[in-house]
Amino acid sequence: MRRYLPVARQHFLAALAGTSVVVKSLSAAVLLLYLLSFGLDTAYALGVTPGYLLPPNFWVWTLLTHGLVEERAWGLAASLATLGAAGRLLEPLWGALELLVFFAVVNVSVGLLGALAYFLTYVASFHLDYLFTVRIHGGLGFLGGVLVALKQTMGDSTVLKVPQVRMKAAPMLVLLLLALLRLTTLVESNVLASYGFGLLSSWVYLRFYQRHSRGRGDMSDHFAFATFFPELLQPVVGLVANLVHGILVKVKVCRKTVKRYDVGAPSSITISLPGTDPQDAERRRQLALKALNERLKRVEDQSAWPSMEDDEEEAVAAKADSPLLPDPSAAGKGAGQESSLITFQDAPSQL
Repeated sequence: MRRYLPVARQHFLAALAGTSVVVKSLSAAVLLLYLLSFGLDTAYALGVTPGYLLPPNFWVWTLLTHGLVEERAWGLAASLATLGAAGRLLEPLWGALELLVFFAVVNVSVGLLGALAYFLTYVASFHLDYLFTVRIHGGLGFLGGVLVALKQTMGDSTVLKVPQVRMKAAPMLVLLLLALLRLTTLVESNVLASYGFGLLSSWVYLRFYQRHSRGRGDMSDHFAFATFFPELLQPVVGLVANLVHGILVKVKVCRKTVKRYDVGAPSSITISLPGTDPQDAERRRQLALKALNERLKRVEDQSAWPSMEDDEEEAVAAKADSPLLPDPSAAGKGAGQESSLITFQDAPSQL
């Protein structure tokens, strides 16, 4: 185990090297609070406790700090890896400010939804442990948000080759894994709740509210809520999701899908939805161009391409050195017959 720590540290530092001060500051805060957890109860002071978030206590600062609190080594590693991946893959597309906004939105939503869920559980069971014993903290909520964002931007990328797993299936596979671990009591309920609410809140934000070049949200079909589920369940999930979306539109929580018709287009009528040109298309084009340039560079290094100018010079030199072959039709004519070739000297000058 110890011999792998220097390698992991080297990879982590390399991942943070190209990130902004936002990612570095968040990573430093996570590491600092983890070290403080050995002497202080950071989960109590900075984590979300449902009973203390509700009135009359109003520990509202915990909504912003609970995502930075880690008390276990595996949680620290997961949080730092998540921040590093967000800095390398999402920050170049969004910018540092948008990444910070995304981090805050996901963590505040996880804290609020988690506290509400445990409060409803208390109402159903009347166990005070759900209000004052549960601590919602850690970076798994943000991990769910990052996986959703990567599904949006690079969903066709392959995560594992054997068995083949694409990025678009990763969010639900991790949720299934955490659910199985919860059934075996290897993880606590707050872990599953944080990740699940992180998935939901990040999808709602990216689907309806994130600002970009053509408005808000991403209403493309490949980012619909049903695409998170297997193809067999997508029709049923899509029907339920549409019903819920219709209700939320009526209560003005979500926006109705708006179509814009460009009748002045040179070809046929074009229909565009707000957010249907997400930045993943540009990212894919850039990656394809980069891969093509690297492949052409490798081919040029392996074999030197001949220059067209060199070929022309060699052809001219070969013609100059070789004698003119006699015309077969003129073989029977006298030797004193002059050649019919016209040189530049014989040609009449133009006025």
